[in-house]
Parts: sequence; C-alpha cells; structure tokens
Amino acid sequence: MKRALLLLALFLTACAPPADSTSAPVTLVPYSTHTPAPTLPWTSGLVTASAALPSPTPFVYTVGQGDTMGGIALKFNVKIEDLQAANPDVSPNSMSVGQVLKIPSDPENPSGEPTPQPAPFRVEQTACHPSADGGMWCFVLARNDSSTALENVSAQVTLTDASGNQLASQPALLPLNILPANTSLPLTVFFAPPIPADARPQVQILTAIQLQPGDARYLPASTQNVLVQVDWNGRSAQVNGQIFLPAESKAAASVWVAATAYDELGQVLGVRRWEGGAIPPGTSLPFAMTVSSLGGEIARVEVVVEARP
Repeated sequence: MKRALLLLALFLTACAPPADSTSAPVTLVPYSTHTPAPTLPWTSGLVTASAALPSPTPFVYTVGQGDTMGGIALKFNVKIEDLQAANPDVSPNSMSVGQVLKIPSDPENPSGEPTPQPAPFRVEQTACHPSADGGMWCFVLARNDSSTALENVSAQVTLTDASGNQLASQPALLPLNILPANTSLPLTVFFAPPIPADARPQVQILTAIQLQPGDARYLPASTQNVLVQVDWNGRSAQVNGQIFLPAESKAAASVWVAATAYDELGQVLGVRRWEGGAIPPGTSLPFAMTVSSLGGEIARVEVVVEARP
C-alpha cells in the first residue's frame, strides 16, 4: 500500500508543470471599477442670436485699466445715460480697475439679451455630463478663428426634455477673461439638481468683444515645457509646465492657466483653472494642476495662458 502511494505521488509530481525559476511573487492590486456618467455630445442645438431667450440674462463688464464710462458705453453701443442709470452707485469719475458694471439691455427687448452685437466666434460642440448628485455640467467649446483675442465671451445654455420643454437656463462662461486668437476654450456652466440625465442643451451666443491689438490689459505670456501625465484609469491628468514672459513685456501681476481635457473623439471632459502670482519680464513661473474627467477617459489635455499687469 505504501509503495502504491509513493508511486502515485511520483506520477503526480512528474505530470505537474515545471516551476519557473525566473518568476517573482506578484502582489495583486484590486481594480476599482467605475461606470462613467452618460455623455451627451451635441454639435447641433445652436439657436440664432435673434431667437428669444427663455429668461432675462444680465450682462456685466469688469472695468480695466484706462476704461472710462463713455468708452464702455461706446464699446457696447449703449447710451451713457442708460449705463449710468444701470449703475447708480458707480461714480463715472472714480471707477476702479476690477469694478463690475451692469450693461443695460434694450428695454423693448422682452428676452433681455445684451444689446451689443457679439463678435463672431464658432461653437464647435456642446457636451453635457450628469453629476453624481443629479445635476449637470455643460461645456460649450468656443473657437476663435480671428487674428485677435476676444473678451467677455458668453453663451446661454438651455436644457430641455425629450418633448422640448424647458428645464433650466443659465449663461456659460470661459475659464479665462479672454479667448486668444486661433484658440478653442470651453464655456462652462453647472445646473443644480434635479436635472434628468437625458436633458438636451440648446446654445445661444450672448457676448464677445474683439480686443484691439496691443491691449495693455493683457500681456504676451506663453507656456513652455508642458508635461501631461494621464492617470492609469484615465479619469484625471497631472499637468505641469512653465509660464514665460518676454523680456520686452511689462511685469505680470497675475497669471491664469486653463487646462481642458478631451477624450479620443475630441469631446470636452473637464476643465480646470490654475491661478498664479507675479512674473518679472524675461522670467518664467512653474505651474502644476490636476484636471479631472466628468465623462470618459482622458486622451489629451490642452493649456491656454492669460497674464495681466
């Protein structure tokens, strides 16, 4: 009996696969599964500027260096008397940089859209992503194909249900004050819950002001040595780089960097803004941030910089 058991043990050992002397112990890492929120990309849904907005949308302007009440009225094609009436607490002779003015709309316009005719820009896509709390983020990718930057770019985003009934309507804004020439940036808006996951967006361009070349309120900063590292699950990306200011420029008092995450099809997944301090001319400032996805996996990240004296 013992001999039979010994022979059986030798047979099983001989039939077993040979051990791999080069293999090392492997530590198993649990895989955290994640179900992406539905993504609703819409390249259509853009309504004309003449269409009535669902609700009045106030428009404001931030006073910059060298601005005057008369100059602002001329820029927006409104009467200076109407501008002063819309801002009774603002003294025309003592406006400060950074002060916010209300730009009046045509009182005969029941939809309340701003009076000034927006400078042309192109809406490349609209992508909406339901949030975990039942709200919804919407991105309107704006493209400036002109040779000069645009300022105060905004659009009205209206969500409707499958029957076309309005659910909510809000203005979407850029992460920066300007949309540089030949650049795309997403206008962003968040709709508080409850918003159905299948809500559809409609977009109407509201405002865009074409800057004059050499506008002293913005400086010719650029980004250098930008490195993007997408995390293993594709849900976030680390973005690092440097902001450079030419030697012939004025010193920058503040700088902003906007990072936009896209999937492999070019749909906007998320956006993040980094804010930094002063940069002397001819020097650079490092920046680092994390941008997260609200939808699928991140395939690439684009960065845009803005510097102000």
